[in-house]
Amino acid sequence: MTAAAEGAGRAAAASAPRRGSFLRSEEAQGLALISPTFLFALAMLAAPILVVIAHSFWTQDYLTIDRTFTLENYRIALTEPIYRDLLGRSLILSFTVSTLTVLLAYPVAYYISFHGGRHKSLLLFLVTIPAWTSYLLRVMSWKVILGYNGVLNSALLGIGVIDEPSTAFLYNTNAVLITLTHAWAVFAILPIYVSLEKVDRTLLEAATDLGDGPIRRFLRVTLPLTMAGIIAALIIVMIPTVGDYVTPRLVGGKDGVMIANAIEVQFKKGANWPLGSALSVTTMVIITIMAGACVAVLRWTARRIR
Repeated sequence: MTAAAEGAGRAAAASAPRRGSFLRSEEAQGLALISPTFLFALAMLAAPILVVIAHSFWTQDYLTIDRTFTLENYRIALTEPIYRDLLGRSLILSFTVSTLTVLLAYPVAYYISFHGGRHKSLLLFLVTIPAWTSYLLRVMSWKVILGYNGVLNSALLGIGVIDEPSTAFLYNTNAVLITLTHAWAVFAILPIYVSLEKVDRTLLEAATDLGDGPIRRFLRVTLPLTMAGIIAALIIVMIPTVGDYVTPRLVGGKDGVMIANAIEVQFKKGANWPLGSALSVTTMVIITIMAGACVAVLRWTARRIR
């Protein structure tokens, strides 16, 4: 008994320093630092998503919610032509905006990284200036530019391209496309720029020494090494744009309505939270699959062109 008690005492004494050392370790300090942020994110992000998912399986019964499990809301979301068409339009528009934004952002980021020299900081500062202003203000600025008496119509009238102001620039899908591309361009430029900065310049010199020209060097070295930045930019733009409802309302008109506008109606005027939740969950799942497919294709492309 005495030997067993002494053994237990020695084990407890040995474990006490280990527990104390863990509490003083970098891992414990890191956990302590991120815990408030993690708990805040859990409360502000995960909890609302769980509430939305739960509502999607219920039914709106006039002023109350029937909590009987049902899949009727998902049937409506996936089979009703109006919601199916709006979802398809939103996904196509989001993919188009993401692709166009990345294609426009890459040359800008490339120029800043490879040709910016000592002015890189200034150029990055100039690129990020639009993001300092209100998103609503930027959307309204495009409304002024594309409007019937806007800047674009006035310029075309001034140079004689058109005889009277055109209504084709505003309140349609193209207006939404232009506005979203401009609004999210800076969020695509920055991750691509960061990936370009990480490219080892000696690899480019080695490719040149081996006989690669500028285009082949870009395709075989620069592009594959910056694919992570391209993927990040694509995801950063794609996910928020599919859920944007402010831009379609201000510059889209009846032809630029997106699925987010239908979700907004269900949560407000329609007072049908379960259907709005089902539309939201359906959109989240599909855009996640779509984003994952884009990432897989881009990674496969990067491996193929090396």
